[in-house]
Amino acid sequence: MKIKLITVGQPQLSFAKEGIKEYTKRISRFADISVDHIKEGKNLDTKIQDAIGNYLCILLDEKGTEYSSLELSTFIDKQKNQSVNLAVVIGGPQGHSDFVRSLSSRTLSLSRLTFPHDIAMMITLETLYRSLTILAGHPYHRE
Repeated sequence: MKIKLITVGQPQLSFAKEGIKEYTKRISRFADISVDHIKEGKNLDTKIQDAIGNYLCILLDEKGTEYSSLELSTFIDKQKNQSVNLAVVIGGPQGHSDFVRSLSSRTLSLSRLTFPHDIAMMITLETLYRSLTILAGHPYHRE
């Protein structure tokens, strides 16, 4: 399975950069992972669309569906079994455009809380890592 995390903008907080690096490394043991940072500006929608490619697009959105860790791992497992690759898109400060929303198959909420962009990136990667460890029977997640 391939997973892309697509973000508008680069992380700025040093601890978040380290967390993003760490969870990307951890995920790579279970899936092919890449993180694409897209600069905000001209042709942003086209750049996001190009980055998504033929992957299943999941938008992070505060109004999206909230999953438990087990529910998300079940969703990921279903996609993996169908040979579907995932693109998880985190928007910029203005959120997602209507065009980018039209590309999505699903919206996911990390929480009803709002997180700074850098922290949302790190939490998203940790959440993906947790789901993949559940699927692998790794003891990281405790129920």
